[in-house]
Amino acid sequence: MLTDIHPKLPMRNKAVTKDYYVNKLGFEVFGNKDFDGYLMILKDRIQIHFFEYKELNPKVNYGQIYIRTNAIDTLYKSFLEKKITIHPAGHLQVKPWGQKEFSILDPDNNLITFGQAI
Repeated sequence: MLTDIHPKLPMRNKAVTKDYYVNKLGFEVFGNKDFDGYLMILKDRIQIHFFEYKELNPKVNYGQIYIRTNAIDTLYKSFLEKKITIHPAGHLQVKPWGQKEFSILDPDNNLITFGQAI
């Protein structure tokens, strides 16, 4: 049986990625051991893992994840208040497939989309 999914995204610099997700997005480091070149973060029930890829060219990185929320308006407002850059084409909007969504790009150009069913 499948029970969870924990996406793995590339990162060029662990310290930069950790700072962005922990200090800006409000995640916390997950696990009791610090692995070289690997980072695990957690917020509520969402885990994201990162693997080091120093040669990553962010301009050609197509890493993407979709995170569901039950408080999209509150989350969007909190990101705006924290001055987190919203993707230029990803501001909060209702999509034809019945989701209210917005997107951000992390320091390595991974696209993180947040959505809530309407």
